[in-house]
Amino acid sequence: MGERFVVVPVDGRGGERSDTVVADPAPDTGGSSSSAGTGEEKEALEDSVFEAQDSDAVVPILEYDREPNKYGDGVLKENSPFINNTDHDKGNSYDGTNMALFEEEMDSNPMVSSLLNKLANYTNLTQGAQEHEDAEDEGPKKKAVKSPQMGTFMGVYLPCLQNILGVILFLRLTWIVGTAGILESLAIVGLCCSCTMLTAISMSAIATNGVVPAGGSYYMISRSLGPEFGGAVGLCFYLGTTFAGSMYILGTIEILLTYIVPKAAIFVAERKEDEVNALLNNMRVYGTCCLALMAVVVFVGVKYVNKLALVFLACVILSIFAIYAGVIKTIFEPPDFPVCMLGNRTLKNNNFDKCLKTDFIDNLTVTTKLWRLFCDGSELNATCNEYFLNNNVTEVQGIPGLTSSVISENMWSKYGPLDMLVEDKKLTSFGGSDPTKDIYLPYVINDITTFFTLLVGIYFPSVTGIMAGSNRSGDLRDAQKSIPVGTILAIATTSFIYVTSVVLFGACIEGVLLRDKYGDSVKGNLVIGTLSWPSPWVIVIGSFFSCCGAGLQSLTGAPRLLQAIARDGIVPFLQVFGHGKANGEPTWALLLTAGICEIGILIASLDAVAPILSMFFLMCYLFVNLACAVQTLLRTPNWRPRFKYYHWALSFLGMSLCLALMFICSWYYAMVAMAIAGCIYKYIEYRGAEKEWGDGIRGLSLNAARYALIRLEDAAPHTKNWRPQLLVLLNLDSDHGVKHPRLLSFTTQLKAGKGLTIVGNVLEGTYLTKETEAKKAEQNIKSSMSAERTKGFCHVVVSSNLRDGISHLIQSAGLGGMKHNSVLMAWPGTWKQSNDPQSWRSFIETIRETTAAHLALLVAKNIDSFPTNQDRLGEGTIDVWWVVHDGGLLMLLPFLLRQHKVWRKCKMRIFTVAQMDDNSIQMKKDLQMFLYHLRLDAEVEVVEMHDNDISAFTYEKTLVMEQRSQMLKQMQLSRTEREREAQLIHDRNTASHAAINDKADTGPERVHMTWTKDKLLTERNRNRECNTNVAVRDLFNMKPEWESLNQSNVRRMHTAVKLNEMVVNKSQGAHLVLLNMPGPPSNRGGDENYMEFLEVLLEGLNRVLLVRGGGREVITIYS
Repeated sequence: MGERFVVVPVDGRGGERSDTVVADPAPDTGGSSSSAGTGEEKEALEDSVFEAQDSDAVVPILEYDREPNKYGDGVLKENSPFINNTDHDKGNSYDGTNMALFEEEMDSNPMVSSLLNKLANYTNLTQGAQEHEDAEDEGPKKKAVKSPQMGTFMGVYLPCLQNILGVILFLRLTWIVGTAGILESLAIVGLCCSCTMLTAISMSAIATNGVVPAGGSYYMISRSLGPEFGGAVGLCFYLGTTFAGSMYILGTIEILLTYIVPKAAIFVAERKEDEVNALLNNMRVYGTCCLALMAVVVFVGVKYVNKLALVFLACVILSIFAIYAGVIKTIFEPPDFPVCMLGNRTLKNNNFDKCLKTDFIDNLTVTTKLWRLFCDGSELNATCNEYFLNNNVTEVQGIPGLTSSVISENMWSKYGPLDMLVEDKKLTSFGGSDPTKDIYLPYVINDITTFFTLLVGIYFPSVTGIMAGSNRSGDLRDAQKSIPVGTILAIATTSFIYVTSVVLFGACIEGVLLRDKYGDSVKGNLVIGTLSWPSPWVIVIGSFFSCCGAGLQSLTGAPRLLQAIARDGIVPFLQVFGHGKANGEPTWALLLTAGICEIGILIASLDAVAPILSMFFLMCYLFVNLACAVQTLLRTPNWRPRFKYYHWALSFLGMSLCLALMFICSWYYAMVAMAIAGCIYKYIEYRGAEKEWGDGIRGLSLNAARYALIRLEDAAPHTKNWRPQLLVLLNLDSDHGVKHPRLLSFTTQLKAGKGLTIVGNVLEGTYLTKETEAKKAEQNIKSSMSAERTKGFCHVVVSSNLRDGISHLIQSAGLGGMKHNSVLMAWPGTWKQSNDPQSWRSFIETIRETTAAHLALLVAKNIDSFPTNQDRLGEGTIDVWWVVHDGGLLMLLPFLLRQHKVWRKCKMRIFTVAQMDDNSIQMKKDLQMFLYHLRLDAEVEVVEMHDNDISAFTYEKTLVMEQRSQMLKQMQLSRTEREREAQLIHDRNTASHAAINDKADTGPERVHMTWTKDKLLTERNRNRECNTNVAVRDLFNMKPEWESLNQSNVRRMHTAVKLNEMVVNKSQGAHLVLLNMPGPPSNRGGDENYMEFLEVLLEGLNRVLLVRGGGREVITIYS
């Protein structure tokens, strides 16, 4: 007879689950208990069963049908182990019985096989394509996303090559070589290429440290350095890309108007000195039209731009090959591009065809067009320029070829000021020059002042573009392999091209032609085009399309970068640019990009725009290097790049090089770029970017905190370094809201000491049952701290009882040497009305524990009447009643409070109490001197406290106190009986008061026993004049039971009454009263009496701060 054992879950009342095993008889064959049952019966089971090896054998089935328990707080975790986490996957947690032991954890901890399956099927979409997918989701059926297929060559190498090689190579590199010389040009190329190579190494390390979603450099920087740096650098990168678009458009227009169709110029200069302005105005008009056309193309569809990308790339590569082919051809047959020289000066040959002063035609000497440019007529006897007459006209070959010795002449720099003539020093020249008139003659001149750092700024954009591969990370088959290899190979290739170009240009082209920026000496040909083979038009057309393509790509990439930043939500005012068309195209971002791009076009000068974008790109590269260096030095466990050829020293060198290049290019542009980045950083920090991306800056803070905590000695700090490190004990209401938010306000006002703040609270219960409430309480406390601007930490403890919880907080809050040294709490104002004595007992135990732990204690009475952070107290005083010296905390607290704007106008007064034997005058002088050495400004007053007789009021207060204490000690009585007894005691006291009042009408002392505030003050004043012996004897005669009172309690009550009388008399109008807090009795039996003493001491005062020192000096007269 087989038996089926069913594990039946039973939910106990206490919240614990017990599993009961029940024996259930079952037939030998058939039924759902048999392992040989049908498939339908097996599937009917909620969980699978172990199948028997033998069909005849009967195997017990364990039906394990417990519902999976959700661990944690039930909130979907942000860092899901699944990259593509969707709701329909949640139910598919497990299958089969092999993992039945872990079935309760499947909801929160997925099976490894399921996780690996999801990771293997992960498809990263291109940047901006997520919106397309979302749009398709709205349809009836989601289309399958095609897996990316791009490899290293097509996906990284060629895009980087296309972005790096561009406008500067074709339009400015020959001029840079001619101006700086081969050696300094190699230095410029070496500096810039080293910078990008080091940045590429750092970028490769970051890009191979996990999956890089589409977003490229911005994603890498922001996730490595945090939202503040990410936003700042992301916007700088965006501005750099936008100004790069301006530069490419300006290059396009320069090629168009200077080399392709010069006659298309709208503004034509009538005088030579107006040529520069005319060119700039033409650039502005045509540039604006070109920008508008490109923006429309990008708006209509990016797919057209992507389709043309291969054409633009082919133009770049063909142009490069044409240059190298032209260099090789110069060895055998140099091209014929003569440069006309007058003396040693280079002439613009746009307006003359022959490099001759006169020509022989039909045996007649006639003047040429060149003659008419320098003379006031075409006659041979016309008045001519003196220099023209004194010097001969000669022709030099513009491209002497690789085998010539021109390389030695081009080795050194030839910088010069604005309007300096381009001269060949090896040719002879005779005087007669007039610099004021020379600028109006057809000489080739410098259009800008040239110097080394300017050329660095102009050249650097030609090495940017290294991020093109990482920006396409979503399209790559294996981004972690392709990005490092493709980017580094592209930089190596372009560096080789630039270095060889510098050397070959210097070796093949005449110096004066190299320094001719616009090719005016060779009939307006592009200088680099004169070297190319088979025709200069190859370079002209190739460079034109190359600049067009680069401009279109900048206008395509920049808006998407801005959209990515906007959608991250870290810069609130940019959120509008996160929206776009239905298919996700960033329309608003494109409009802003076009607007910023127009600013660059209005500048109109390629040489002026290039340093601007150099700044922004250099800043971006700087932070890529910083990100890699920080991650490497921190040794974060998650920092495991597949690319191994990196080192923090290389990243640091790259970072330093970027910073140096920024200031080399243009120190004022560098300052502006850093100021912009700094403002964005502070704005994001101010607005509170609540993003946790596991970035390196957080890791750096953690590492610095750990280092500082280890360095911080666990021993108490020196007195000069002491500041209040507060543990604030908060009370919460039934909804877990902060009951006394003014306690947090007071904490903020006290934080001029800049110390630690820990806000603590205790919930009664067990953590397993109170976990949700604890989190809610912590959230509420943090919200209140934020509202009250209290900077610190929150610590909510769940404990079996309040007393133990507070004890745990006092003992364990803080870390290492960074622990609290003071406890701030509110006075339990309702302790008398409370039926539970634990409220005031817990308060007294807290006092004892702070004393035992050598912590200072601050107790605020009437905390709800304390000022808020928005209040501004007027003229008033903070009164310090210095009764006993316990470390000087009483002196320090008013000073700290007055640093805050709430208390700033308050003055400090210090009262000290003198006994009968004290010299009050000397005490005042000593105290004033002490305060002078402490550098504290305060008014000093010494109050004399005479040994007056103990009044009837004191005895009566003591009697009532002891009777009430005796009543509450009868713990065996029921609550009803306690209330009845309390009423009887009250009635008896009332009757005795009436009897005493009747006797007092005829008695000599007229002691009032029914006490009001006025009668109390009258009684106190009258008692001063009483005779000691008579008063005491009469009092005992009136109330014989007074003689049996505990005299220690009577003395304490007397002190409390007398001290309260003086404090009320002197400080009732003060904004705040600070008072020494007397210690609790060593015998716990007198705890309630202690509360009564404190009540009497504080009676009639509004804002009071009781201060109990921690047993050490906290203030010193020494520097």
